[in-house]
Amino acid sequence: MSKVAFLGLGVMGAPMAAHLARAGHQVTVYNRTNTRAQAWQAKLANEGFAASVAATPAEAAEGQDVVLACLGNDSDLAAVMLGEDGALKTMREGALFVDHTTVSPAIARTIAQEAESCGVLALDAPVSGGQAGAENGKLSIMCGGSDAAMAAARPVIEAYAARIVHVGAAGAGQATKAVNQVCIAGVLAGLSEGVRLAQAEGLAMDKVLEAIAGGAAQSWQMENRWPTMAAGEFDFGFAIDWMRKDLAIALAEAKDAGLSLPITALVDQFYAQVQAQGGARQDTSALIRHLPEVSQ
Repeated sequence: MSKVAFLGLGVMGAPMAAHLARAGHQVTVYNRTNTRAQAWQAKLANEGFAASVAATPAEAAEGQDVVLACLGNDSDLAAVMLGEDGALKTMREGALFVDHTTVSPAIARTIAQEAESCGVLALDAPVSGGQAGAENGKLSIMCGGSDAAMAAARPVIEAYAARIVHVGAAGAGQATKAVNQVCIAGVLAGLSEGVRLAQAEGLAMDKVLEAIAGGAAQSWQMENRWPTMAAGEFDFGFAIDWMRKDLAIALAEAKDAGLSLPITALVDQFYAQVQAQGGARQDTSALIRHLPEVSQ
């Protein structure tokens, strides 16, 4: 088993770090809000597993075999890895950095270059599967980096992954995550309209789901979000704030490539409407709120 540091204990990072401890790795964690790290440590101790809490990213990373991160955005990643107390300063030569944050391919490549100059392997490895996937250890991980980085990472990240795919060189994992988010946005847009149409027709929502979820319309979003969308329940899951951050990355990548993504741009504006309605921290399935509710 490896000595690992995990940086960032949000709704995704906290269960991922816990899976590492349960798998037998020697875990040190860092979180910007230290009280959250302390609470995470205490909860894990109640399960019979030990972990350490560090005061800074640099302290957490020192002497570790693997440093993993799951943060918020490009600036968070830059601060934690390259800042004054950044982890890269104390990582030993030959160690591995795995970034699970969804960020731009550009910063992923920058981190990879900085890591290489320090003799550190780097892998950009954003995840899909949401909070439930993290808690159940069933995430899908899309990876960008060298073969050596991929080989070093796989035995560690298997602790919380159902699928691990090495897509290509540095930045490829983040570019793939942008594709993933574009696809989710399109599915949720169609699903929102389908739910509203079924409601307008006065159909039994559970029966509609049973009828169509076994055919060509089936999707993870349909099976997991149809009932809650129909019920108007959204206080869980992957926040719209984060989805809009991800879609901004995808739209910027498309612009750089000379590509137009009109449907994605439209869905992003629908999300902006839901944010304005107070849904910024609601699940992405709250996209349906941009459509008027149907009187039954």
